[in-house]
Amino acid sequence: MTIQRPATTPSGIGTASSGEIRGLTGLRAVAAVWVVLFHFHFTPLPGVAEVVGVFGPLITSGSLGVDLFFVLSGFVIAYTYLDELGPALRARSTARFLWARACRLWPVYLLVLHVFGVWLVVRATLGTDGVIAFQAVQPVLDVGQYLQQLVLVQLWDDAYFDGASWVGSTWSISAEWLAYLLFPVAALALHRVRGLPAVVLAAGSLLLMLPMTWAYLATGSPYFPFSWLVRILCGFGAGALAYLAVRKVRWTSTARRVASAAAVVVPVLIGAGLLLGELAGPGRGGAVIVAFPLLVAALVVADRGPAMLLSTRVFGYGGRLSYGLYLVHIPLFEVYWYALERAPWLAPQTVFGHVVGVVVLLSTVGVAALAYHLVEEPSRRRLRALAPAVERLPLRVAVALGILRARPVALPDVAASSDGALATAVARFAAKRQARARMGGWADEPSAAPRHAASALRPATLASALVNAQNRRAAHRKELEQWADYERAEYIRSGYLHAG
Repeated sequence: MTIQRPATTPSGIGTASSGEIRGLTGLRAVAAVWVVLFHFHFTPLPGVAEVVGVFGPLITSGSLGVDLFFVLSGFVIAYTYLDELGPALRARSTARFLWARACRLWPVYLLVLHVFGVWLVVRATLGTDGVIAFQAVQPVLDVGQYLQQLVLVQLWDDAYFDGASWVGSTWSISAEWLAYLLFPVAALALHRVRGLPAVVLAAGSLLLMLPMTWAYLATGSPYFPFSWLVRILCGFGAGALAYLAVRKVRWTSTARRVASAAAVVVPVLIGAGLLLGELAGPGRGGAVIVAFPLLVAALVVADRGPAMLLSTRVFGYGGRLSYGLYLVHIPLFEVYWYALERAPWLAPQTVFGHVVGVVVLLSTVGVAALAYHLVEEPSRRRLRALAPAVERLPLRVAVALGILRARPVALPDVAASSDGALATAVARFAAKRQARARMGGWADEPSAAPRHAASALRPATLASALVNAQNRRAAHRKELEQWADYERAEYIRSGYLHAG
C-alpha cells in the first residue's frame, strides 16, 4: 500500500506546516560533526593523536559523513519535491525548486567563499613558498576559477576534487548542486517507478551504494577518476529510492518496532564494520556506506530509541546549523593551522596549545550559529519572498524569445460553480490545455472567445458548459450532467483527474 506523506511521522517529525523529518535533521548534525572531527584530526597536537589512537577509524573515516549527507539529501529532496516535479517536467515548477535550493545554498556559501578568498589572496601575496592552503593540490586563484567557485561549478570539469575548491570542503556543495539541477529530470523516472514493491525499491537503493562499497573493499580508497560524481549520483539516488520504499510501507506498530530496532542495530554494525574493516586493510571499513540508506529509512519509521534522541531540540538545532558548520570549519582550521606553524606560544607540546585547539574546535559551532541566525535564515526568507517573480522568469524568457505570444488568454471563471471540487479540477485542466496549446502554437486564433468555447467544428467542453450553467434554468441541469460525465471520462483517461 502506498501511503501519503503524513503530517507527522513516527520519529516525532515535524509539524504539518513544515513537514520536517526531525530524526533526519538530527542525523545531519551527527554527519556534520563527524566530518568536522575528521578534518580536525589532522591537527598536529599530541593530544589529538592520542584520541585518534583510541577511536581510530571512528574518526579517521569521518569523510564518510559526506556520503551520509548525500543519502540524506536524496531522501529529503524526494520527500519534499517528488510529487510536484515527478508527473511532468514543467518550467515553473523546476524554477521554483531550483530557486528554493539556491536560497538554501548560496547566502552562507558566498560569505565564506569571499572571506576565505581574501585570506588566500593575502597568503598568496605575502607568502614565498607557493602554499596558500592546507590542501594536497593548491587551489588556483584567477578570475576564471573565481567565477566557477561563484556559481558552484568548480568541480564539474575535474576528475578529482583535490584543489578544485578554494574552501576545500565545498567540493561536495558543487556536487550536490549538480544533483539538484538533474533532479527535475530524474524525478520523472522516480515518479514512474514509485509503484514497484517496497522490497524492489529498497534493493535498488542498496545496489546504488555498491560502486563505492566495492571501491572501499577493493582498494580501501574512494578516490578514482570522477569518483566524486559516482558518490553524489549513487548516494543521492539511493536516498531517493529509500524514500519511495519507505512510503510504500504500512506504518503499523510492528513496522515501527522493527524500524526502531534497526535504528539501534545499524549504527552499531556501522561502527563495528569500521573497526573490523581496518583488520582487513586500511580503509576497508568504508564499505559500511552500503548501510546508510537503511539507517536513514529506519530513522524515519522508528518511534523510539535513537530516532527519538535525534528528534530532540538539541539535535534539531544542530541539524539546522549543520550546513553552516560544514562551511565554516575548514576556514577556521586553516587559520589555526597557519598560526600553529608561525606562533611559538602555540607550541603543540604546551597545555596552552591544547586549550587553544579545543577552543578552536568548539568555536566552529558558535560561528556556525552566527552564520545561521545572521545570514543563512534571514537571507533565505528574503530570497524566497522573490519566488513568484522567479517562477515567472521561464514564461518571460519564452515570450522574449518569441516562443509564446505575449497576448493574454481569457480563462472561464468556474470558481463559483455549484460543484466546487469538480470546477477546480476543470479549471486546472483548462489552464494546462491552454499552456500546451500556446507552446504548440495553437493559440493563434484572432478570436477573443475562450479557448473552450463552442464552434462549428468543436462542441463546448465542460469548462464552457459549467460557465453557461450558471445562467441556465433547472430544466437544463440534466444536459449539463451528461456533458460532465463525458468530459470527466476524457479527463480521467488523460490523467488529470482520478476515478472515484
